[in-house]
Amino acid sequence: MARNVTPNGATATKPAAGSVTAFATLDRTSPLPLWAQLEAELRRRLDAGEFDDRFPTDIDLVDTYAVSRNTVREAIRSLNKQGVLHRQRGRGTVIAKREFDQPLGVLYSLFRTIEARGVEQHSIVTSLKRVVEADAAGAIGLPEETELLCLERIRCAGGLPLAFDQAWLPYSIAKKLEVVDFSHTSLYDELAARCGVTPTRGWENITSVAPDRRLREHLQLTHRQPLLRLERGSFDGDQPVEYRLTYIRGENFRLVSEWSNERPATINAEQIETNPNAPRRRGLQSRREPSSDDTAPADGTFG
Repeated sequence: MARNVTPNGATATKPAAGSVTAFATLDRTSPLPLWAQLEAELRRRLDAGEFDDRFPTDIDLVDTYAVSRNTVREAIRSLNKQGVLHRQRGRGTVIAKREFDQPLGVLYSLFRTIEARGVEQHSIVTSLKRVVEADAAGAIGLPEETELLCLERIRCAGGLPLAFDQAWLPYSIAKKLEVVDFSHTSLYDELAARCGVTPTRGWENITSVAPDRRLREHLQLTHRQPLLRLERGSFDGDQPVEYRLTYIRGENFRLVSEWSNERPATINAEQIETNPNAPRRRGLQSRREPSSDDTAPADGTFG
């Protein structure tokens, strides 16, 4: 194992064959604790896919970064807490796959789906304002001039962006939500608690789309990998409650459906077209998918 000291005082080690393949540096002069530096470095390398075959052992990391075992354990403990890694008896530390299963045919909350997996989640609110959005209103059967409350969030799981979410709700029923901090709460929970409204039925369309530039920035995508586009209309009885667009990283999210030969399917293509609560054909055709060079959607939405 060769070790060198860089001019700024950082210790660099070159790992032996068969341990870790990167040339590792930590800055001993930085006020940031070594375990936090190591955590950030391991997260960077995880994001780059360097540990797809196997995650290094504690001893590998001690030798590679010239730190104590306690420093390594503290960094690993933090990544475990965030749901990035987890320890398995007999296997050591392994990479936790950020995959979330969601059954179809029920009202679900992405907030609860992530929390149920024990993964730390939060949202970055990019916009919460009163708007008039004709396509969003028309999609749930409201007049085009209806005032709506628009909530835009980047949904993060384990510290990494999972989805970009836009929801439009009639301002007349959702105005009390203007003061809510949506960084760590469910829209449906707040809607029920503050407005006395709970969606009881709805529809959802799921398609695959290529992200535009803004979506790539929001979700930290390094290339134009396809996203799942979830389009939803929600109602409380006959009252329109919400129109939503969610763009979610497909490699982290799986939709699950159950079926039985004792229960025939209740929805088909013809029924969708004639369903009065489904998005109108005209509105969907006017809502174009973003191009690769778009910096912002032409109609104020992402799609």
